[in-house]
Amino acid sequence: MKIAVIGKGGREHALVKALKESPSAPEMFCFPGSDAINRLATPIPARDLPSLIDWMVSNKMDLCVAGEESYLVKDEGLANACTRAGIPCWGPVKESAQLEASKEFAKDFLLRHNIPTGQARVAATLEEARQFIGNTYPTVLKFDGLAAGKGVAVCMSKEEADSFLKEVFTDRRFGEGRLLVEEFLTGPEVSIFGALVDDHYLILCPARDYKRLKEGDAGPNTGGMGAVASRRLVEPEMLERIEKEIVAPTVAGLKKDGLPYRGFLYFGLMLTPNGPKVIEYNCRFGDPECQAVMPLLSGDLASFCLHGAKGEFTPEEISFQNGWSVCCVLASKGYPETSHSGDAIQGLDDISNASVYHAGTKWNADKNCYETNGGRVLAVVAQGDTLSEARQRAHNEIKKIQFDGMQRRPDIGFASFV
Repeated sequence: MKIAVIGKGGREHALVKALKESPSAPEMFCFPGSDAINRLATPIPARDLPSLIDWMVSNKMDLCVAGEESYLVKDEGLANACTRAGIPCWGPVKESAQLEASKEFAKDFLLRHNIPTGQARVAATLEEARQFIGNTYPTVLKFDGLAAGKGVAVCMSKEEADSFLKEVFTDRRFGEGRLLVEEFLTGPEVSIFGALVDDHYLILCPARDYKRLKEGDAGPNTGGMGAVASRRLVEPEMLERIEKEIVAPTVAGLKKDGLPYRGFLYFGLMLTPNGPKVIEYNCRFGDPECQAVMPLLSGDLASFCLHGAKGEFTPEEISFQNGWSVCCVLASKGYPETSHSGDAIQGLDDISNASVYHAGTKWNADKNCYETNGGRVLAVVAQGDTLSEARQRAHNEIKKIQFDGMQRRPDIGFASFV
């Protein structure tokens, strides 16, 4: 079996490793990949989506796995192009991927299918946004399009709202797009992952991520500074309610709207006093939640994804261990406003009790070491029978790694848990 994974970050590093270790022992390829991913998978010499598709056809790929969200909606859409070329793709077509690409599309979908979510209004201008916000704080502001996990701001004050509105409407940090002014929901957050094959679905291991840069959920929003995953993260009664009120209606809604879906679907939820409500959908695995979940997976992920991409639902092929997994992200100097490159990373060879996934690194052959090459640099992930064991291992292993300006949260696995 030949598999091509599309993407270059920590999530894709985790996916490539999990797929490669599948009992079916697939031959792995990647695009665009990274120096770390290329040690596990052969890089594909493509320039863009058309040349990628041509290469996969010429080299007889059995399966394409979508990692990054942008490829799902870029040009004609990765899955659409694969379908046209006769290549099974684990990832939704462009029309269905609008659930992530457009917050407005997702909100309309949720309301149309009576799936619990916060109320929202759509602002096309700065003036409209200010009018909709009024004096109601906290408020949640969401840029309508893709923004690499940084297009959502929970604003506790007018000053915070004005700062984000400037980024959206004046600086155009995320490009052209409208803004959702959404109801502020309270309660613990949880990420639920589904593997969808048409009108069938399998709920995978739940996770919880940490968006803010600093300890105690302080500082600016980021793409994610860590995550915790476990089947015990959500009580069985609550998981049953989530399936009944959110997951099953979403799958039914996709079918009713004529939106085919084969791939991972992420449900970002708030467990409010009035029950679970959807904050957002992502049409792929979360990052860094994927890095926390993959080490808990057992079975043949490669075979499961191949069957799913062909429309065959085989949930018996994978399962998840009952322990805990804690993922801690190490970020570069200046993140998230900027990122830093070229800082030598020390201590990677000393890691003995955890997995390390590379998100923003490059190999310096002259110095015989990895260097920073982006905002989120590494994810250190450890497991344990208990949450206490997993987080202690993760934080102990992190202490072995050093690079100039390294940022991390020491409360990953502690905050949001008793």
